[in-house]
Amino acid sequence: MHDNDDNDDAFTEARLIEAIENQIEADDPPAARATCNKLTLVGYPRDEILQMMALVLADEIGAMLAADRPFDRNAYELALRRLPELPDERGENPSPAF
Repeated sequence: MHDNDDNDDAFTEARLIEAIENQIEADDPPAARATCNKLTLVGYPRDEILQMMALVLADEIGAMLAADRPFDRNAYELALRRLPELPDERGENPSPAF
């Protein structure tokens, strides 16, 4: 059973990172590319940047599901712009661990 959880977590992380890469490539939302560029300039490696951004996306998806509400693009973009500070470090909803 534990192996299935690990496989599910790896699959989820891969899909979230894929979504982030697509957002950066499409420049939609613009905060995705801007955040990636900002974090690159201050010395974060790309894999760490993608993982932090994926955590922000996962946090917003989790909040959306918990509150049974639509995706809040403004909150998501604001959270991206706050990186490298993660949502759980701000006292907001904890992000799921990968």
